[in-house]
Amino acid sequence: MMAPTFLVLAIILSGQRTCESARVFTIVNYCKETLWPAAIPGDNFNGGGFVLKPGQSSVFSAPVGWSGRIWARTGCNFDKNGIGNCQTGSCGTSLKCGSSGKTPASLAEFTLAELDFYDVSLVDGFNVPISIMPLNGKGNCTNAGCDSDLRTTCPKELSVKTNGKTVGCRSACDVFNTDEYCCRGNFGNPSTCRPTFYSKKFKEACPTSYSYAYDDPTSICTCQGTDYVIAFCASRFVY
Repeated sequence: MMAPTFLVLAIILSGQRTCESARVFTIVNYCKETLWPAAIPGDNFNGGGFVLKPGQSSVFSAPVGWSGRIWARTGCNFDKNGIGNCQTGSCGTSLKCGSSGKTPASLAEFTLAELDFYDVSLVDGFNVPISIMPLNGKGNCTNAGCDSDLRTTCPKELSVKTNGKTVGCRSACDVFNTDEYCCRGNFGNPSTCRPTFYSKKFKEACPTSYSYAYDDPTSICTCQGTDYVIAFCASRFVY
C-alpha cells in the first residue's frame, strides 16, 4: 500500500518484537525522481516490482527464512501490461522481477533468521542512494547504506550515461573483468583480494556499504526481531 513519507514515522512501534515474527519492510522514495523498486524473491513484495513516485512509500512483510535483495530501477517506461525497459537496474522487460537486476544497481540484501543479517552492497555498482534502518530490534542493529550520490563523483571510465547524464556508476569488476577487481582466481579469498583504487572511492563515499566482495568487517550488520525501513535518497529527508 502507498503512503506519504510523513506517515512512515507512524510505523515505528513501541516495545520489542519476537525473533519469530514476520518482518515489516517499509520502502520509501525520498528521491526527486520516480523509482521502480524490485525485490527477489518477490512473492511478498507485490510479485517483485512496483512503482514509487517521489514522496511515496509501500509496506510489505516477509517471513523469517526469507533471503533476498531489494533495489531500485530508474528511468523506466512500462506499458499497461507491465512491459517496458529501464535505464538502470532492469530485470528484463517486466515490472515484476523474477531475476536479479542488471548492473549497476545499489542493493539492500537480507537474510531473515533468529538473528537477521543485512547489508547494502555496491559490489554490483551504484544507481541510487539507498539505506537500511532497523526498527525496534535487539542487538547492534546499526543503520547501513549509502546516502551519497556516486553518480556525481563516478570516475568517467565507470560511468553509465544516458543523453549525456550519468545514471549509474559501474563496478571495476563489471568494467575491467579482471581477477583482481572481481576477487576470483588467485584473488579469490580475503587475504589476496584487497581494496583497490575504485573500491576505495566507493568506500569513501559510502563507509557502511560493501565496496568489494570481501568488505565484510565494516559492512555486514545483524539485528534480532526487527522491522526495516529501506529508504532511497534518505539524506534529502530531515527527521
